[in-house]
Amino acid sequence: MAVRSRRLRKQGAAHLEITAFINLIVVLVPFLLSTAVFSRLAVIDLTLPAQSSGVGQLKVNDLQLEVTIQPDALELGDRVGGLIARLPNQGGAPDVAALSRVVQQIKVKYPDKKDVTLLAQPDTPYDTMVHVMDALREGHVVQDNKLVQGELFPNISIGDAPIPAR
Repeated sequence: MAVRSRRLRKQGAAHLEITAFINLIVVLVPFLLSTAVFSRLAVIDLTLPAQSSGVGQLKVNDLQLEVTIQPDALELGDRVGGLIARLPNQGGAPDVAALSRVVQQIKVKYPDKKDVTLLAQPDTPYDTMVHVMDALREGHVVQDNKLVQGELFPNISIGDAPIPAR
């Protein structure tokens, strides 16, 4: 019996066939890019009013600032002292410029105060609430006898406004 030996024939370098893979990528990449959702996420930190915040805990000299968004005006008040200012809407929208001016005057009197409560009706547009919060959060403040851009009342709590009687 003769043993035959098989010799492997040396061929050139093996070629990798990637044409099908490239075709798949060419189709898949535009599909994935067209179905991707590109969104910008903006977060506003808010807190709810404490449940234990009753009239018994309030001090006479302590400001408990509240801003109520009514359908026809913004009402700025102190929880104990009552209404500070009523700012009628201008052009069908809340007058946030006037609110900012009044809040800046309050900040001069209470420089250490950082809390404010925002009360809104259930049907208040989100955009309106954001504009009011922006007016409450930042504005011009006096620092070292200079007028600079700074924070007014950054700690905003949100609640439901009382529904006006008709």
